[in-house]
Amino acid sequence: MPATRIDTDGAVGFLTLTRPEKLNALAPATLAELIAAARTLDEQPEVKVVLVRAEGRAFCAGFDIDAFAEGGPTPRETADLGRLMAETITGMRALTVAAIQGRCVGGGVVLAAACDLRLAACDTVFSIPEVDLGIPLAWGGIPRLVRELGPAVTKELVLTCRPFGAAEALALRFLNRVLAPEELAAAAEALARELAAKPGFALRATKEQVNAVLDEIAGTARSAADADILSSAISDPESQEAARRYLGQRGRAVS
Repeated sequence: MPATRIDTDGAVGFLTLTRPEKLNALAPATLAELIAAARTLDEQPEVKVVLVRAEGRAFCAGFDIDAFAEGGPTPRETADLGRLMAETITGMRALTVAAIQGRCVGGGVVLAAACDLRLAACDTVFSIPEVDLGIPLAWGGIPRLVRELGPAVTKELVLTCRPFGAAEALALRFLNRVLAPEELAAAAEALARELAAKPGFALRATKEQVNAVLDEIAGTARSAADADILSSAISDPESQEAARRYLGQRGRAVS
């Protein structure tokens, strides 16, 4: 079954994660679908704004650890696929608006950070548990969080792995708006349609200018090395023990 769905309605596109039974965890196949979906939407010049959303009770539970047990890409290949996913979402011609609900974990936070604007339900819980799993945050997540949150806050949230709610994320300026859960979907779509009614050239120029400044603050080009760093962590004995301990406590949770 596909893990994503694309819909369009005039100048608004919809990119939806469709694995609610897996809390929209990001298996390698899902990452590949997100890349393909972003490129497909980029081929439709009439689409000015894309709403990134998810079915079910979670926006995204991060990388699907079970995918390693099922074979397929190596951890290094998957890390680079995640980086490419984030780069492709960030580089989309259209503006992207993320509508976030429930849990937003690890790679899901990177996906949200790759979008231009972010709205969340007030009961959303964010977490970045990678260090507790014995691995560094990959997929270009560090530079994206540094330029959104600043270095000190990024270090705290990534190193402590503590959960944080939507109100704190708004105060940290990671979110643009926080809404009641029942209002999120309508508010996100209304914002997407409001933006899509504006001149496309001005939208694209503004996005390009802001992203150029962000690249000067904390560029993501060096994130190509994330895959090698992750591979080294996976072979480190202390990191391996941390992963076993974490997964034992969480019952094979996704990160």
